[in-house]
Amino acid sequence: MPIFKKNIMFKNYPLEIIAPDFGSRLTDLIIELDYLRKKELTGTTHPKIFFQLKHIFHTLESIGSARIEGNNTTVAEYIETKLDDLPSSNQNIREIQNIENAMTFIEDNVKDYPINRMFLSELHKMIVEGLDLSPKGEGDKTPGEYRSTNVRIAQSSHTPPDWSLISEYMDELLEFVNCVKEPKYDLLKAAIAHHRFVWVHPFGNGNGRTVRIFTYAMLVKLGFNVNVGRIINPTAVFCNNKNDYYHFLSKADSGMKPDVLEWCTCVLSGLKEEIEKIDNLLDYEYLKKEILIPTINHSLERKYINGTELKILKRVLEKQEFKHQILRIYSKERLLQRFQD
Repeated sequence: MPIFKKNIMFKNYPLEIIAPDFGSRLTDLIIELDYLRKKELTGTTHPKIFFQLKHIFHTLESIGSARIEGNNTTVAEYIETKLDDLPSSNQNIREIQNIENAMTFIEDNVKDYPINRMFLSELHKMIVEGLDLSPKGEGDKTPGEYRSTNVRIAQSSHTPPDWSLISEYMDELLEFVNCVKEPKYDLLKAAIAHHRFVWVHPFGNGNGRTVRIFTYAMLVKLGFNVNVGRIINPTAVFCNNKNDYYHFLSKADSGMKPDVLEWCTCVLSGLKEEIEKIDNLLDYEYLKKEILIPTINHSLERKYINGTELKILKRVLEKQEFKHQILRIYSKERLLQRFQD
């Protein structure tokens, strides 16, 4: 039943698990992902190399998550700040740093603490910390607190609920997230909860960044974590194809079963693609042939490295071993130069 508040129409629908048909693609994805969640993380790539690459991908995907909101920071600009290891006054870079800090916070704490109002408040505070207020910036005047005014979502026909209803809807959402159900429903629950969060739009600003981190927390809680499971960073699910993300997210606003299930299929398809990336990183022959060798050849073509360095690096690739003496040939400036493309 539509609710009318201050001349704004808000269409309510119940928050619940919607089961897919047995023969659907979504059911296949649930079965495949449940198997992969339990599969041991192992391969021919040396663990040190794998986790270094994991860190690089983590950074790139943090940049991708911020870009959904219009942040145009380049990889080179952000890598420079990491090489300097100093806090940045640049608002775009600070936004990405906040996302990385929030993911680290999740990895360190979500296994031991429930995803509750306090946990969510901390995530939002970290996401908007040190950022200028909207409309010029991506900060929020009340970090960690639910909005106290009504809002509209840019480029969306959905009207979020009146601000006076937010606590009620968010309590319902957090209860939904923490309700213990059969494992086969775990991924459906995470996808539906992601949409519901955006649907409620609980904060004055930073909802998109916070919900992607919120979803990351749910998935780590469910065992989809690179330290014990399979996934690098599920935020990549939502930044690899921004158009699909917004399209299916918007369709799910109807609350109709087919639309919600399409959204779930979109999310779970993205998760499966992320897991396949992990499998490729774990296969050292694939990693060397498809990623590492093309990268250093490209660096030679662009004159980022010379012939001697090329030989050294290819030798290193064969042995999967990076010695300190080899790394010394690269100054900070030359490392940065490799990210300029």
